[in-house]
Amino acid sequence: MHPSEAEDLLRRALAVPRAATTDYDLDPGLPRPAGRELRPAAVLLAVDLTGPQARVILTKRSAHLRHHPGQIALPGGKIDGVEDAPACALREAHEEVGLPHAEVLGLYGPHETVTGFSVAAVLALVREPFIPRPEAGEVAEVFAVPLAHLARLDRYRVEGRRWQGRHRRYWVVPWGPYYIWGATARLLRGLAERMETARG
Repeated sequence: MHPSEAEDLLRRALAVPRAATTDYDLDPGLPRPAGRELRPAAVLLAVDLTGPQARVILTKRSAHLRHHPGQIALPGGKIDGVEDAPACALREAHEEVGLPHAEVLGLYGPHETVTGFSVAAVLALVREPFIPRPEAGEVAEVFAVPLAHLARLDRYRVEGRRWQGRHRRYWVVPWGPYYIWGATARLLRGLAERMETARG
């Protein structure tokens, strides 16, 4: 997808109303922990417009991490103190991948994760080339996936596995050797759904 086409479509997609999503959407019968309070978090869905085609920046988490080792993720993390979602997402992207600047277009979500987070997706544009610097000990790899691939709903499928003694289903959107699944895939699909509607 050409960068100018992508920017126009992304701006229109943000105006599409959508309900909040949750990891429980595919398995409404799974019990939620009683009385839990969701912790706020934010991720940066950064669309790189500096090349011939628009691409989304993703990370592969270090295999040595305690939580979600080796998984594919959008840069992001817990919202600290008084910072808002865009500030959190931009800070985390700078720390995790060395992204110096991105133009925030807006937010969508939130998405409730099975691990107890309420995640806001911060959609942003990268207009200047940068050299990714994976955060030592946390990020094993930084890579980019064509937006055209992630924007196609037919690229997503539902898979499942046992989790805490129950069968749980989730979205996946593979790209080459990268297995993108779970909350990351659902947030990407959320954008794809909005883009599909915006196309008319």
